[in-house]
Amino acid sequence: MRFGAERLGGLVREKMQAEPRSRALFVFVGKRGHTMKVLTWDGTGTIVIHKKLDAGQFELPRATAPGELHLRISDAMFDVIHKGVALTPRTPRPRYH
Repeated sequence: MRFGAERLGGLVREKMQAEPRSRALFVFVGKRGHTMKVLTWDGTGTIVIHKKLDAGQFELPRATAPGELHLRISDAMFDVIHKGVALTPRTPRPRYH
């Protein structure tokens, strides 16, 4: 998660074939899943929001097609993901002492 606004914008253009200045939210999640960067444009400049969870990971929806690199999600789904809410219930692992 070392990329800044310019490199994230480049990824949006190259990999997603989209325009970073389209006022859409482009979300990037780190390898470990506990950091997120959101790239957007407000009409006057680029905004990068960086969020790191203290505990847990961001849970993302699964791709609908094999090999799919990006997804379109609703505003409500983004809110749930950004808050770090689990999308699927987790069963607790057994603990051994």
